[in-house]
Amino acid sequence: MTSSGLPVLVHCSAKRPSISIPSSPKFDDFKGRLSSAFKPFLKEIQQLPMRMDVAVKDTSLKLVDAFVDSVFQIVDQPLIPSQSNFAPVDELKEAVQVTNMQGEIPDDFPEGVYIRNGPNPIFGALTSTSSMFGRTGSVWVEGEGMLHALYFCRGHDGSWTVVYKNRYVETETLKLEKHRSRHSFLPATEGDSPAVLSAYLLNLMRFGKANKQLNNTNVFEHGGKMYSVAENDKPQEINILTLQTLDDWDVNGAWNRPFSSHPKKAPGTGELVIVGVDVMKPFVVLGVISADGKKLLHQVDLKLNRCSLLHDVGVTPRYNVVMDLPITIDLKRLVRGGSLFKYESDGGSRIGVMPRYGDADSIQWFKVKPNCTYHLFNCFEDGDEVKSWPDHGQISSICHNCSVLLHTPLEPARILSSLTDIHWECSCFNLEQVVMWGCRALESIIPGPEKGENKFDWFSRKLRPIKSSEGSIDEESEDQLIFPRPYEWRLNRKTGDVKERNLAGTEFAMDFPFINEAFIGLQNKYGFSQVRDSVASSASGMAKYGGLAKLYFGEQSPESYLREEQGLIKVEYHMFEKNTFCSGSAFVPKDEGVDEDDGWVITFVHNEDTNTSQVLIIDAKSFTSKPVAKITLPFRVPYGFHGAFMQLVLAIWFLDSLQAMFPALSHVVVIEL
Repeated sequence: MTSSGLPVLVHCSAKRPSISIPSSPKFDDFKGRLSSAFKPFLKEIQQLPMRMDVAVKDTSLKLVDAFVDSVFQIVDQPLIPSQSNFAPVDELKEAVQVTNMQGEIPDDFPEGVYIRNGPNPIFGALTSTSSMFGRTGSVWVEGEGMLHALYFCRGHDGSWTVVYKNRYVETETLKLEKHRSRHSFLPATEGDSPAVLSAYLLNLMRFGKANKQLNNTNVFEHGGKMYSVAENDKPQEINILTLQTLDDWDVNGAWNRPFSSHPKKAPGTGELVIVGVDVMKPFVVLGVISADGKKLLHQVDLKLNRCSLLHDVGVTPRYNVVMDLPITIDLKRLVRGGSLFKYESDGGSRIGVMPRYGDADSIQWFKVKPNCTYHLFNCFEDGDEVKSWPDHGQISSICHNCSVLLHTPLEPARILSSLTDIHWECSCFNLEQVVMWGCRALESIIPGPEKGENKFDWFSRKLRPIKSSEGSIDEESEDQLIFPRPYEWRLNRKTGDVKERNLAGTEFAMDFPFINEAFIGLQNKYGFSQVRDSVASSASGMAKYGGLAKLYFGEQSPESYLREEQGLIKVEYHMFEKNTFCSGSAFVPKDEGVDEDDGWVITFVHNEDTNTSQVLIIDAKSFTSKPVAKITLPFRVPYGFHGAFMQLVLAIWFLDSLQAMFPALSHVVVIEL
């Protein structure tokens, strides 16, 4: 969501919230206004029996709807011309052929589906409200999720069939508003406190949820199934071929709260580590799901004393890595007249390391400098006995007890299958450090300005370039703190010490990081991220990404010794044409690849000058070269959040089945390469 596409809506059940409401003049005023507004409907409501049958419940809902319609004015939030590609698009009725391509899809590119998630507000726009309670508005990361997918199918003769499809994630709240043919949920994220609180409660009364299910942030695979996810509810299972929404994923009824947007597969076991955030205690719960996705193996309350917005989580072979950062969701603060969401730099930041199946008492907390980090590249264990990927990609001497890994060629599948055989308690296997790499800023781009500030001016100011490429961002002005940079934390479990450093300079802000996912939880050599165009972002008041970066974690930047900040790493850039911006970038590994970066980077881009959307395929080893293929799409694709590539066998002999799902395929033109 950050430079990030983060979902920030809260999750709430239909049961009565169990929080104590502090008395305050603002809350007393809110109660008075609420009572006054309800008076015209009070007599009819009081006449309803205590035990309501279905018909009476329907009548009650209509009365509350009538109250909402009479008190709240709902209006669309306008977009300025430079924000035009943030506007939603229509859902396609069927899949569409793609015939316009420059370059060639590589012979060894895998068959599969490139899929990206992103907000696509139903009925054409995000909304805001005005009422006797004040105003509320939607945050820029909101909007119903829409999936955009590109299918790559290779024939026996070497030809490619490429098909594009989009489809809404059909959550229960989206279906509800479609059925009502109008905006029904009141925005309840930012605005005047009495208005946000009343919207929150009225949504809860009418629909059993305080906010809409977004499912607009990420897509991930687990147990052979694909899921769409956002922070404010459970994931939705998706049929990867049709993009049909199947059902909520609650792990066979064992998980009853939201997922964070970036769950991680543990190396070696394939188990999925998740966290779920809620505004009520327990604020943050961590879970471990079996590799086949059928069973919740572990669930633990982390016993945080605040509701920190955890967008990402890290894993290593032995540990879970969680962040407790001062971007918080607080109902009590809202009742006292403050914001529901707020970044408080003096609220303290820490990183926790815990055993995979540990409890809250097993977490080792490390206090770190205040920061706002939404996205991680990776986490791994490190120590004197393990060398950092020597020449030719080998793991060097661990110990005689663990000889299964001595001088092992860098083959991810071999390493992963071997990790379960390591004697982790061996006295000479001394991995004392846990290393975390992420994109760190010093303030949150979510939810935006404090009430009373002009939203466009605030974002325009905060998204400006940093003037010097040599200075330290920690010393920059307040208006230059939303500038995420690759960053390293080294956490020493034996001493409790923390070492922190920036990995890249201030020439470009970087976010939406991704890696070769075979190396999740293992020490990797390369990372990739999207590169923010700070000039275009500032001009439009919305984050735009005008290029991609490849980071060499083990190589020092040749210019590093000339800078004030020593130890910066080597970074290569692949910048797009002017006014062309990307979203949903992902790494596609080569099937028979030997090196970690054997593969391609794939991304959606949009040229605002020509109003043309494309998918680019870039050779990760020749990163600064031109894309090997530019696939021009027949429809505009709005900017979105995260993407993924799922390898699938979509051979020509399977085309009949695809045609049954996608009628347009009967007219597909096969691309001869």
